[in-house]
Amino acid sequence: MWQVISRMSKNSKIIFTSITLLVVILFVSYFSHASESRLLTKSEADILLIDKTLSNLVIKEPYLYFEASNKHYKIAKDAYSNEELFALGKVEYAQESSDLIDNILMSLLLLTVIYLIYSARQVQSKQADLILEEHSKGEEENANTPQIKAQHSAFNFSDVAGLIEVKEELQEVIDFLKFPKKYQKFDIKLPKGVLLVGPPGVGKTLIAKAVAGEANVPFFYHSAASFVQIYVGMGAKRVSELFAQAKAHAPSIIFIDEIDAVGKIRGEGNNEEREATLNQLLTEMDGFEDSSGVMVIAATNKIEVLDDALLRAGRFDRRVHIGLPDFTERIETLQLYLKSKKHSINIEKASRLTIGFNSAALSTLINESALHALRLEKDVIDEHDLEAVREKVLLGKFKIQNFSEQERRIQALYQASKAITATWLEIEFEKIGILSSHFVPHHNEIFSQTFLENELKVLLAGRIATQNHYGELFSNAKEDIKSAKRLSRQITEEFFMIEGYHSHPNQAEQLLADASDEVTTLLSKLDAVVVIVKEYLLDNESITMKKTKELIREVF
Repeated sequence: MWQVISRMSKNSKIIFTSITLLVVILFVSYFSHASESRLLTKSEADILLIDKTLSNLVIKEPYLYFEASNKHYKIAKDAYSNEELFALGKVEYAQESSDLIDNILMSLLLLTVIYLIYSARQVQSKQADLILEEHSKGEEENANTPQIKAQHSAFNFSDVAGLIEVKEELQEVIDFLKFPKKYQKFDIKLPKGVLLVGPPGVGKTLIAKAVAGEANVPFFYHSAASFVQIYVGMGAKRVSELFAQAKAHAPSIIFIDEIDAVGKIRGEGNNEEREATLNQLLTEMDGFEDSSGVMVIAATNKIEVLDDALLRAGRFDRRVHIGLPDFTERIETLQLYLKSKKHSINIEKASRLTIGFNSAALSTLINESALHALRLEKDVIDEHDLEAVREKVLLGKFKIQNFSEQERRIQALYQASKAITATWLEIEFEKIGILSSHFVPHHNEIFSQTFLENELKVLLAGRIATQNHYGELFSNAKEDIKSAKRLSRQITEEFFMIEGYHSHPNQAEQLLADASDEVTTLLSKLDAVVVIVKEYLLDNESITMKKTKELIREVF
């Protein structure tokens, strides 16, 4: 009962309290007369009855109540006969009134009980409504949660401009998804996961969709950020659901965008939900067979923050680097975006004006140019429209790294020196361009001292070449110098590739100095090649290791 009372509304509590007080008052008033009256013996009563000064004689079984000298008394009714009672004068019987009060009291008590039962049911009804409301909210949240559904990509490689090397590397994955039995026949296992690495806006998602379109398999897109839910365990649950759906539709592709949202190094940030989601992802990737027909493709622009467990063999052990488009790739991209538009733009000239633009920025540039032409009521898009909106794209939403002509020449010399040094010392790279260097990540567990020292020389080559040519240092070397200092400390302090077993800071500094001297000597011998590669970069903006070897052979 007390639980019911405690759950009543404020108004209900007031009504219940009022009824209770009324019942108590009636009880008190009913029994107050009896409780205040003094019980007399027969002899005491006879003394009072002699003077006949009695008043208010009332019979309330089993007593006779009366007043004498403003005092209340009572005596057992049976102490006097009916004749003696008649002789006393007017005596009233209170039996009827007593029954009325009893009936009123019983009615009030009954009403109180009924009201308590009604209130209890009201409380239960409200609790049921709350449960239904919470349930409906839960259903609504589930309804609002993005459903995991298979998509069928309408894109293929013809919709992706440039990226020839990337397409070639992914062609094997497409062939495996289209003809899995061909590979199973020879017991060939392809990687379970492919990691697309590159800055924002270079088309990582589009590439994944194109792979699905080329292979004609279901495509499951999911942003890693949406895995991390506010409720503990929900992220892991959604990962499990995603893989279950992909297996049910195999062969299929799972594409996880921005995987660094859940794949960061564990222990940093102390986010239990994110770590639980990552653990579930690792478990799922270990759980399906190489022949399951499910390929996991993930994208990131922060590979350095990913947990080592994601990058080890058997998970995302194939990495495809996608850089900013070079001159040729920008031509192809601009041609693609202008294909269905009337224009008089010189595409080669436009490509040279858009160095540093990613695919998304080029798309925005063409769209803004078209809008500018429309506002001026032109029939075709021309170069004036392109120039009018170029600065808006450069300084607006897309922050583009755009070099002046002098900066292009400095950067071309810097990168040409790195490409030549890497090729001469056999440090593999995919492509080195004016804007970026794509060195192949190493899968080895054991490195030789010579290999690591050669990597160190490549990192120092650009700074040395530009300093020798221009007579001063430039800020474009900062990232390479940071990497070189880190690598020199690893060689001396972590790998102990030194004389003896105790290192000191001077050894790392000496290692950098020795490497600098050797690179200076090497570049002086290859100066003619440096000039040729620099001019090649100014014209094409990027160069492969194969092309660098060809240019070196032409000189030597």
